[in-house]
Amino acid sequence: MKNLVIVESPTKAKTIGKFLGKEYQVESSYGHIRDLPKSKLGVDEEKNFEPSYVIPTKSRKAVNALKKLAAKAENVILATDEDREGEAIAWHLSQALEVGNPKTERIVFHEITERAIHDALANPREINMNLVNAQQARRILDRLVGYKLSPFLWKKIFRGLSAGRVQSVALRLIVEREEEIKKFKPEEYWSVETVLAGKNKKEFTASLSKINGKATPKPGIKTGDEIKSITADLEKSKFAITSVEKKETKKNPLPPFITSTLQRGAASRLRFSAKQTMMFAQRLYEKGLITYMRTDSVNLSAESLKAAQEFIKDEFGKDYLLENPRVFKTKSRLAQEAHEAIRPTDPARTPKKAALKESGEKKLYDLIWRRFIASQMPEARFDATRAEITAKGDSTYTLSANGNILRFDGFLKVWSQKFEEKELPELKKDESLNLIEIKPDQHFTQPPPRYNEASLIKVLEAEGIGRPSTYAPTISVIQFRNYVQKNEDRRFEPTEVGVVVNKVLTEHFPDIVDAKFTAGMEENLDKIAEGKRKWQGVIKDFYEPFAEQLKKKYEDVSKEEFVKEEETDEVCDKCSKPMVIKTGRFGKFLACTGFPDCKNTKSLKKNVGITDNEGVRMKCPKCTEGEIIRRRTKKGRFFYGCTRWPDCDFASWQKPKTESEEAEENETGEAATDSVI
Repeated sequence: MKNLVIVESPTKAKTIGKFLGKEYQVESSYGHIRDLPKSKLGVDEEKNFEPSYVIPTKSRKAVNALKKLAAKAENVILATDEDREGEAIAWHLSQALEVGNPKTERIVFHEITERAIHDALANPREINMNLVNAQQARRILDRLVGYKLSPFLWKKIFRGLSAGRVQSVALRLIVEREEEIKKFKPEEYWSVETVLAGKNKKEFTASLSKINGKATPKPGIKTGDEIKSITADLEKSKFAITSVEKKETKKNPLPPFITSTLQRGAASRLRFSAKQTMMFAQRLYEKGLITYMRTDSVNLSAESLKAAQEFIKDEFGKDYLLENPRVFKTKSRLAQEAHEAIRPTDPARTPKKAALKESGEKKLYDLIWRRFIASQMPEARFDATRAEITAKGDSTYTLSANGNILRFDGFLKVWSQKFEEKELPELKKDESLNLIEIKPDQHFTQPPPRYNEASLIKVLEAEGIGRPSTYAPTISVIQFRNYVQKNEDRRFEPTEVGVVVNKVLTEHFPDIVDAKFTAGMEENLDKIAEGKRKWQGVIKDFYEPFAEQLKKKYEDVSKEEFVKEEETDEVCDKCSKPMVIKTGRFGKFLACTGFPDCKNTKSLKKNVGITDNEGVRMKCPKCTEGEIIRRRTKKGRFFYGCTRWPDCDFASWQKPKTESEEAEENETGEAATDSVI
């Protein structure tokens, strides 16, 4: 008789099978093998929310095969993933296969390596029912919200809609950001830059920072008239250096990836969706190349730190070796420090040595490997120079000039980040300067940028909405439901349907879309996982007021409040009756008033032609006079061009970044990766 090891996927089974002897048989459950039924609620509200689990049709063949193997096996070893979902799968397997505790063992590991697997087999444990109950509670909560709220949306808006607990909060964030953008009114402001030269005739730039000892207003000088006055005064002013400060500055590497930062980094650097990132990461994990990819801890094992130091010493030399390994502290108080960050299982397995054939896997492994290796390399060091210049005219002006030169690349050798090198000429205190040019520059304040995948995940994490395993499905679901869509810049915009659904939820079910309420529910789920709360009590506290509110809203809310038909001059070409504009799952459309006798409908989408005149609210980067607008080629492809065309021939397939988008990108510290080592 053999020991039966059960995992979720065939790839994982194949990798683990390489490390075990003939006394083990490794099989796959092919994912979840039990769930709530699709055709009904599956939760008994009268019996303390008792769930009714079923084995889906697609899983029956696998379950029957595993049952036969389990009956013959000496021991059944459940080796599913180490998180709550994996624990729940292990429990469902134990229930479906009908194997008792004396015969069942549960093992967990953070990486699929020979050492980790044998360590896990040597230290089996029982199924952790606290983790199982936390996952059950999440599943039941989501089922109650979805199955109870979706019919309400069907009745009060139109059929085919659905609502989710976490997804509704994400939708609200996107809708509210869009409302901010629409309400935003740009304000003019100016900055002033001067070109100066000292005795050595070498030119450098300095920016105006103070007038008569007071800092210039944020974001800048308000009017063009004021700028004209300042420019005229500067032209007759005398310039001299009042101070020169030189010092070394350092830039530290980022921590190794956790789930959220991996999704954000892959979105920024690789243009992967969160769903793609997790799919590729799952494959890398199952192939034994990286540690478990659902984690919120930046902890690193002593063995991995030692291996990293050995690799760095051999590959880059002693200059790139830290005296002691760098240890990072996890910011989230809910993170489990027993878990590890996402890292390569073997640092010496460079992206080239990994020899991955699939492009997505190759790129993601390269990103994970670089981030981990960089985290154990020295900081980058810069020589920074700051000169303060005084210009005396009718007023006294203070200008500042900054220089920044890289002296030692450190971790930047493997992890590229955006920084600007700028060398100042040799400058001395009290040195007189000649004014070469004054460059006033007009700007306009920018609206907050729409969320992209990276920034949306960042705010979900910061607000405590969802957990590492939920970010990717949350973003996928709101797109699948056609509540939001990505524009050509890969940023989220709400659809007409998404706006209506959000309006219903925010006005009538504010708790469902409240970030603090949802974060509080996550904390309660964490308490269940820690054994501090019973799962039934958490669900009862939520469900009873929710059910009462839902009953009341069925009576109070009318469909006409949210969905109104719009009259048109259009006549149906089939029955000659008037056509009206209706809203459906995929937005507004024309429909015949003769329905149901006449079911004629038409799309409202029109070809916008060569240009659609959508302004980007920024000056042309080439001529600095025109505005950037979005245009279309004859073939319908978008590009960005200057309003002064043909006098200015600026054109770009990529949307030029506004100042707020540049600031957002710089904050993440993400830039294009280097070539693979």
